[in-house]
Amino acid sequence: MTKPPSLRRDDAYARIRDLIVRNALDPDVPLSERSLAERLGLGRTPVREALKALGRDGLLVTHPMRGTFVRRLSFDDLREIHEMRLGLEGLAAYLAACRGSTPELDACAAALRSFVGAADVDVVAAQEAGWAFHDALFRTARNGRLTAAYEALRAQSGLALQQMPRYSAERTRAAVREHLDIYAAVTARDAELAQRCMWGHLVGALDARLQALGLPRPAADATSPRPSPKRSRQKVDP
Repeated sequence: MTKPPSLRRDDAYARIRDLIVRNALDPDVPLSERSLAERLGLGRTPVREALKALGRDGLLVTHPMRGTFVRRLSFDDLREIHEMRLGLEGLAAYLAACRGSTPELDACAAALRSFVGAADVDVVAAQEAGWAFHDALFRTARNGRLTAAYEALRAQSGLALQQMPRYSAERTRAAVREHLDIYAAVTARDAELAQRCMWGHLVGALDARLQALGLPRPAADATSPRPSPKRSRQKVDP
């Protein structure tokens, strides 16, 4: 059965976005509708529509007389993405703790525990488990609009990460512990603590990435919170 136009467009969008995030498209070469259509086995119309949508989502940039290119993110882009993640993922952790854990989040935490104490941690596998935990946390928060905002940002976040080095084994182990701290706060139904743990995790991740690149981190301000030493024990009802 032939897919309706909307599904063909969505399929083209998802597959081209995946190529962008995996750094499989050269940002110095203008994108060609024809080449992408042939590469993906799709028609040119859904590819054209997908490219327009990817441009609106900030993954592509069009230069007059030159063409459309994969966007190169600036330091300010990285800062803005970080600040948005603090807001969205901090709220997701808060709401997840309000509503309680789910079997999916429990399974993600179990997967992360498998990396604790490992002599030779698999950095790639641990990072994939971490992303799965973040995705499950948003589903646990049960707020469709929040999840939609996160998914729109997720593609830009992936584009930002492709230009950064991978975590070291030491930072990977720290990230695993931070995820499990977030999970512990969610299962304890401690919403404020879950939010602070998420903030601490995201700030620590940014620090590690920027340090590896030899760049300074953004100046601390209201948009870059660090976890407070005070640990709330109040349980919040859904």
